[in-house]
Amino acid sequence: MQIPSIPKGTRDFTPAEMVKRNYIFDSIKDIFRLFGYAPIETPAMENLSTLLGKYGDEGDKLLFRILNSGDFLRDTSPDDFTNPEPGALSAKLCEKGLRYDLTVPFARFVVQHQHEISFPFKRFQVQPVWRADRPQKGRYREFYQCDVDVVGSNSLLNEVELIQIIDKVFDKLGISVTIKLNNRKILAGIAEYINAPHLMTDITIAIDKLDKIGLEKVNEELAGKGLSSSAIEKLQPVMALGGSNHEKLSALKKVLANSETGLMGIAETETVFSLLELSPVTTKIELDLTLARGLNYYTGAIFEVKANDVPIGSICGGGRYDDLTGIFGMKNVSGVGISFGADRIYDVMTQLDVFPKGVSSTTKVLLTYFGEKEQLYSLSLVKKFRDNEISCELYPDVAKLKKSMNYANGKNIPFVIIIGEEEMQSGLLTLKNMETGNQQKLSVAQAISEIIK
Repeated sequence: MQIPSIPKGTRDFTPAEMVKRNYIFDSIKDIFRLFGYAPIETPAMENLSTLLGKYGDEGDKLLFRILNSGDFLRDTSPDDFTNPEPGALSAKLCEKGLRYDLTVPFARFVVQHQHEISFPFKRFQVQPVWRADRPQKGRYREFYQCDVDVVGSNSLLNEVELIQIIDKVFDKLGISVTIKLNNRKILAGIAEYINAPHLMTDITIAIDKLDKIGLEKVNEELAGKGLSSSAIEKLQPVMALGGSNHEKLSALKKVLANSETGLMGIAETETVFSLLELSPVTTKIELDLTLARGLNYYTGAIFEVKANDVPIGSICGGGRYDDLTGIFGMKNVSGVGISFGADRIYDVMTQLDVFPKGVSSTTKVLLTYFGEKEQLYSLSLVKKFRDNEISCELYPDVAKLKKSMNYANGKNIPFVIIIGEEEMQSGLLTLKNMETGNQQKLSVAQAISEIIK
């Protein structure tokens, strides 16, 4: 008999894993709420017309398309199956797709519900997304994003607030990170500086891969996209620009002196750094001119967060998008947001072993007993613990003590209460700490207090 399997790039999660994942989700949500953001949800699938063209050509290729229900071939002809144009057939077979991220659906949500919400609109969203990517370490086809965005405000205070959220989240989760910051206007200015403004998108997509494929391969890709050798040569010292954030910005001012757009990006970045001096964070912030964020909709500040102690891709990223709702007919609404990659954060926390003790258990105490009389006696005790908000289980079978102890160990239950004839007569419970092995004779009230403590 063949054992069933799941699609590549997806995963099952055990109860122990889910408890840890929920710790991440709950920690992030608590901080989102702390900054005044409210939750929303959007459907797993969107109309393809909503999704296509928002992520660039590479992103469009990674969209999971959903076959039309019923007779999905009814609108096709034999010629459609030989049409060499990419996507021509799927356009007739598929009207819907699984969401690629939470930002574009959020933009659609804002436009659709614009008369029901107050601006600036601050929302957070924690849901799965899907990408038809090649599965590898730290990269999945189904994964969760934890997004926080504000739309309807041009203020750079929003960028500062998002950096503060990043700082608080990773401090709470116990991960040392570096926040990388850039601005798409600076990148546009660099494209002007090397006389290739028409190749802005190709340039950003290529240099965004610098960490993954190295400088030589990036230069090869730039050449393949039509960038001249002189332009590539001119780009090298800009990509390699070093020094402090202030020194990089000062050098850029000279390089981009003739680019109005580039100077605007420098000014915005300087403002963000100045505001952070008034309300500082402990996380290191680095101006990274190779940071591009390949998604087409970013127009201003862009962010990426890297774990300092684990070699893995970015675990958080985002940026400013001035035109996203305009795609759906709602002009002049600027937004900025970031997305936390919960799956990568989980992998980092697992490698670093920074989950708090006890997080892997959903049950705090297990009641076990020696016989049927003790079982009946334990029923009322279970209620008392639950009435005091202590998650409690009653072992369901009369069995040898070793069996129930193995059950507690298997579920990482920190306390076990053993009920026998002596406990019933004295009213004192035997409370065992499963980590230390210590046993105490306590009243019900004392046991409750000890477990809560």
